[in-house]
Order: sequence, then C-alpha cells, then structure tokens
Amino acid sequence: MRLALLGLGLIGGSVARAAHAAGWHVTAWTPSGAGPRLALAQGTIDVAADSLRDAVADAHLVVLAAPPVACLELLAALAAAERVTLRDDVVISDVASTKALLVERAAALGLRYVGGHPMAGRETSGFEAGSADLFRDRPWVVVPPAPGDEAAVARVEALARACGARPLRMTATEHDAAVAAISHLPLVVAAALVETVAGPPGGLVPAGWPAAAALAASGWAGATRLARGDPAMGAGISATNAGHLAAAVRTLRDRLGDWLLLLEADAGTGTPDEAALHARFAAARDRLGSGE
Repeated sequence: MRLALLGLGLIGGSVARAAHAAGWHVTAWTPSGAGPRLALAQGTIDVAADSLRDAVADAHLVVLAAPPVACLELLAALAAAERVTLRDDVVISDVASTKALLVERAAALGLRYVGGHPMAGRETSGFEAGSADLFRDRPWVVVPPAPGDEAAVARVEALARACGARPLRMTATEHDAAVAAISHLPLVVAAALVETVAGPPGGLVPAGWPAAAALAASGWAGATRLARGDPAMGAGISATNAGHLAAAVRTLRDRLGDWLLLLEADAGTGTPDEAALHARFAAARDRLGSGE
C-alpha cells in the first residue's frame, strides 16, 4: 500500500513512523520540505516528494496531516486537475481534529474521501515530537462517506490498525460534538485559565502572578498543558468547530455560574456551605468514575 502524507508534524510524523514500520510505502510532502527531508534521512519514509503533484501521483491513500483550515485548502488542490493527477482508485483521508467541514467540502469537490481522526496527541509539535507508538490502543475515528464506500473505509481502517489504533466509525456530526466537549472545550478552558491568572492578551500582568508562578506545581501544569500547544492548531480547531464549541462554552459558563452562587452563599457561619461544596466535588468525581 502506497501512502502519501501531506504534512509531517506530530501526527503526520507519527503516522509515517508507524506505517513505515508496518511495511507501508510512505511518501511525504510539506510546503517547506524540511520535515520530509529529515524523515528520509532517518529512514522513516521512503520518498520526500519535491511537489504536491509528485507526492500523490502513485498513492493508494492520501492523508491530509495539516491543521483543519490547511486541509480545506489541500482538498481544493487535490480536486484541481491542472495541479495534480490522482489514481482512479485513490482514497483521501485526514487526521484533523474536526470533520464536518472537511467531509462536506470533499463531497462538494467530488473526491473519494473518508474522514479520519486518531485520538492521540501531545502538547509538543513538529516531526521530531512524533512517535511510532503514539496511537497504540487509541481510538481512530473513521467517518464513512454517504452513501457508503466500504472499500475506501477499509483502506483507512487498515492504516489505523497498522498504526496500532482501534478504528471507530462515527458520523461527522457525532465526532465534532464529542470532541468539542472532551478536547476542544478543555483547550479553551486551559487558555482562559492562563488569562485569568497570568493576565489577558495585551493586559497588565496581575500583581499576584509572580508569587503564584513561584508556587505552581503539577496541578497548574496539568490544568494548563493544552495551552502550551500549537496556537495555529488551536485556532484552526476552534474556527472549524465553532458551533459545537460555542455550545460547550455556554454550558460551562452556566456551570461556573452555579459554582459562583455556591461560593458566594452564606450558610449562616460567614462562609459557604461546606457540605454543599463537598457534594459538588463528590458528584464530579463519581461521574468520572461511573463513566456516565
């Protein structure tokens, strides 16, 4: 199976490492060419293509491994006959964090497309941050086209298994709503937490931040980990899943309002009701434990 990766950052680089180790023929292309040249020198890929046309010419499976907005641009390029020539049986997929816009755009362009999203990542970015075992035992969401194209879906699922992942079929809407809640909302929360404690963009640094920073440990590091990631990726994710993400932010705003009322309530002792606070913390812990 001949795989062409368009993009070779953390996720694309990890796919390249895993697929190549599983015996796939891997070609990679990026606009700068730096990542593919390094990957070729390390023996991680078979071909570092000089152009988009060369990268996809013989591919059975083309995977867009770029931020969501860049993936939309790549779809347009792949649909332009004057820019590339694709095999008649080629399948196009992606590893982006949002699905609905990509699926809709690919269908409008007449491309044979199966959406994909391996559910794994790190706060670091770039090819050298990748790992062949990044996807091991992780879900890899697969969004089949409508009407179904089982041969195309099987090709994408074969890549997921070659990378050690577990293919999981979902619709684009199901995927985008789910990741807005468990991935994109935490990203916004992490950024907002930094703004709250260390100061908003362009604003003055709060007087208490230096002392707080000196005391910060694993709790702060864990809560802000996602804010340390690639800003371009975060912006692309938020822009292409804005509807679902906005709904999640509104719900969070309501829950925070509930917490604020609880903290500001006087239980007759000059302090909030400790039992009520305990109940809220316990309920959150128990909900995570039950998986409901």
